[in-house]
Amino acid sequence: MTRHEKQRPSTGIRASIASAAARLMAEDGITDYHHAKKKAARQLGVPEHSAFPDNAEVEAELRAYRTLYQGEDHVELIAALRHTALELLDLLADFQPYLTGSVLDGTAGEHSHIDILLFADSAKEVEIFLLNRGIDVSHVEARNERVEAVLQMETDTADANLVILPPHMERVSMKHRDGRPHERIRADALRALLNE
Repeated sequence: MTRHEKQRPSTGIRASIASAAARLMAEDGITDYHHAKKKAARQLGVPEHSAFPDNAEVEAELRAYRTLYQGEDHVELIAALRHTALELLDLLADFQPYLTGSVLDGTAGEHSHIDILLFADSAKEVEIFLLNRGIDVSHVEARNERVEAVLQMETDTADANLVILPPHMERVSMKHRDGRPHERIRADALRALLNE
């Protein structure tokens, strides 16, 4: 058996898991890629030790799923989420904010959060800034040891996660678990994106 023949079934399984995980994320509101892949593998009867697709493969399937099945509704949702994100970037301008995550990359759904990166000397500084403007926030567990805090606030379109990092982290290029760069944009770039 050649090397390519051995890879074919694995590639098919990976594609099936990616497709099923994307459907779960789109329909059930799962936002964690690993959880979606594990659940998809279970549903497909694929053993846990199988090679799972990487997040980029699932993201591509999610984008295709949303285009095919959610069409214009999804386009309108992304536009609404991005407009809200722009308002947040303008509000939080003192903290060098960036939009990142599924709202930026266009894979967000009705259960998604708006992810904003902020750079501040302390999380308290951001919290006091918001409380002084009558904006209530709650604390959410950070998934990364470099993150000082994650504050969550409600908006009219979706909850927003304000991920607070120390100022020196602004120059650090963050990466996804699979090594891809974590894209992020400022308010001016988002404004230009909305005007396209």
